[in-house]
Amino acid sequence: MKNKILLIFFLSLILSGCIGVSSKGIFGTGVSIAFDPRTVGTQIDDSIMQKNLSARVLLENKNYFLSVKSKVLDGRIFLTGKVDDPEEKLKLTKIAWEIKGVRSVRNDIKIKEGFNFKQSAKDLLITSQLRSAFILNKNIKATNYQIDTYKNKIYIYGIALNSQEKNLVIDEAKEITDVKDVIASILLVEDLRIQKN
Repeated sequence: MKNKILLIFFLSLILSGCIGVSSKGIFGTGVSIAFDPRTVGTQIDDSIMQKNLSARVLLENKNYFLSVKSKVLDGRIFLTGKVDDPEEKLKLTKIAWEIKGVRSVRNDIKIKEGFNFKQSAKDLLITSQLRSAFILNKNIKATNYQIDTYKNKIYIYGIALNSQEKNLVIDEAKEITDVKDVIASILLVEDLRIQKN
């Protein structure tokens, strides 16, 4: 029990960041507060949920640190990554639903197969190309999106200011070479519980 408390304390120190600058997490770029349409209160709630989820997932299995990614937006949890068997996927869904304040859970975690360097390199290239396309497109707030690619399928999570931006994001993803499918979980500002005024 003492070790678990120390691990949670250690993880809290690692995962904590400066809320006033950005809501960056251990899993990659967060959403810049300047461009984030959520209220600061909602961003803080999501950040707390994110840290609680990350800590509980790591307590479950340290190997999830690299293999499972999560994102919390407006109380909605999105999970991606790879696990060894279906029971692990179900366990992670259960953990996500147990986080206080959760409104919904979307689990896009895949079951691992043998490691394929060529496929992993392709997926990384697709993610990098799409991230660059977002940054170069002035009509897309690139910091509002998280991208994950698995077997040439792109998973996009984020908040669009309007439906035109949402369509632009999906169109940019579909234009990347070798993409088989685009799975977009993009919330519109108007769909958020509380918005900035």
